[in-house]
Amino acid sequence: MSTTYKVRHEGSPTAVGDLSLPQVVQGLQDGQWEPTDEVMGPQDGGWVPIEDHPDLAEVAADIEPPPPRHQEDETRLDFNALIDVTLVLLIFFILTTSYSILQKRLQQPDPAKESKGIPKWTNKQLQDQTIPVTIKMENGKPVIRIADKEVEQADLTDVLRKMAQQSQHNIVSLQFDDEVPHGAVVAVQDAAAGARLERVTLVVPAAAAKR
Repeated sequence: MSTTYKVRHEGSPTAVGDLSLPQVVQGLQDGQWEPTDEVMGPQDGGWVPIEDHPDLAEVAADIEPPPPRHQEDETRLDFNALIDVTLVLLIFFILTTSYSILQKRLQQPDPAKESKGIPKWTNKQLQDQTIPVTIKMENGKPVIRIADKEVEQADLTDVLRKMAQQSQHNIVSLQFDDEVPHGAVVAVQDAAAGARLERVTLVVPAAAAKR
């Protein structure tokens, strides 16, 4: 009867045969075999883990298990690349902001050149280039006149639109007394906007402008 043993790594189709029991024990102690590897003795009908074999279980129990293998953590973050990207973005935003501020300063108009003072109109210019509107207090109420014709507030928009079509003027020159309520002035400005005129120019007498 054969007295030899066969040993193979766990699940391997290749086995090492013709080994005596002391040779198997020695290979187990030397680390050639692990307790989870399989052995087949002369009286065994199949492969049995070395740690479960009756002839080798005691020896396998004394074998210290191999240290666990350290696997590198692939989930760690590489902050070097993140820091590089952050610095590039920071520099980009600093340069962009500096350029925007510089551009605003370069495009800022010179107040000394832009200031032209109060525009001066003659009576003839007002008649020839604008739609003249006056508001005066008469009998305790404001009276609005367009080109010396009295107009009710409700009709202001229609009259201004017709005057603009006839005269081809799109500027309203408005002159009013100091006692005129603010609501009447606003009514003329709103009517000019409703008639789609360019603007309303407030006319101040030269004597009052110098005060």
